[in-house]
Amino acid sequence: MRLTDPALLHRLTAALFAAEGVPEADSAWIAETLVAADLWGHPSHGVMRAPWYLARLRSGAMRRRTAPEWPVDAGAVALMDAKEGIGQVAAAEAMRSAIRRAKAHGVGVVSVRNSNHHGALGCYTRMAAAAGCIGMLATNASPAMPPWGGRAKLVGNNPWSVAAPAGRHPPFVLDLANTAVARGKIFDARQKGLPIPEGWALDPEGRPTTDPLAALSGVLLPMAGHKGYGIALAMEVLAGVLSGAGLLDEVAGPYQAERRSGCGHFVLALDISRFAAPEDFAARMEGWIARLKAAPLAAGAREILYPGEGEARAEARHRAEGIPLAEATRAALEAEASALGVALPEGW
Repeated sequence: MRLTDPALLHRLTAALFAAEGVPEADSAWIAETLVAADLWGHPSHGVMRAPWYLARLRSGAMRRRTAPEWPVDAGAVALMDAKEGIGQVAAAEAMRSAIRRAKAHGVGVVSVRNSNHHGALGCYTRMAAAAGCIGMLATNASPAMPPWGGRAKLVGNNPWSVAAPAGRHPPFVLDLANTAVARGKIFDARQKGLPIPEGWALDPEGRPTTDPLAALSGVLLPMAGHKGYGIALAMEVLAGVLSGAGLLDEVAGPYQAERRSGCGHFVLALDISRFAAPEDFAARMEGWIARLKAAPLAAGAREILYPGEGEARAEARHRAEGIPLAEATRAALEAEASALGVALPEGW
């Protein structure tokens, strides 16, 4: 595993999508979201996924040009039909729309259907935080776990994220799936040839496994037992039922190149200035974080972090030192470049 300059990784990733016929600005944004996940220390949602998205473009399951329609446009609320466009592009447009609506009405809500997988949710909720809003994004996803008490894979991990500005600190960003772990982390373990921890998944026979291949053909386990299952269903109500998107096993994952995704999103922005003076909110966030960090440490703990702080530190480190890129991921990107006639950037 070698360290890679983030700028080179962005340049190559954007060039791959542009060569596949995606508009230049959209290609740059897709690369931005994928490289961001690697910068934050989440390679499970990073450039490892680029070949999956490219395969979906080639199959026609995902359209190269994202041209959403708006069946509902009613002040603070809207419904977007992404028309099988690129998930990253549709989600960003939905969040920008929610922020604009929040600035006009105090709250903006955009429901999205017929979209695609859009990578790390924190990319989009951070947009709201940067605009002085609290942002939320939820999406439904392809089946990953059984309903509580069942044994057939039917319910998605249906991730969600909440972000808020935090004064002088990096933004608060909670971004999580409702399974014990995101499936992408199991793909990442497979790429690296590593076992997975116990408690993440069951094999096809329903036995606990540490083998990522057995886990990918089996089922993931919900976080916190029945509570994670319940939260996953709540996110599907918001992202799937409300929007008119696909539900349960009607949704396909990004690694299923031939199947339309059918997923939906729920996008929310709250304009903080409608509730409190932004400087007062910032001061309260700073005080809240200070109190959290001042709490007595548990045995073996070195410090207390708030959600988003670890990613901010990882980004600073990786921008200075480079991103560790798995050799399998590097080889996959180089194979895509060769197939598309894209020259590797100088210094790669």
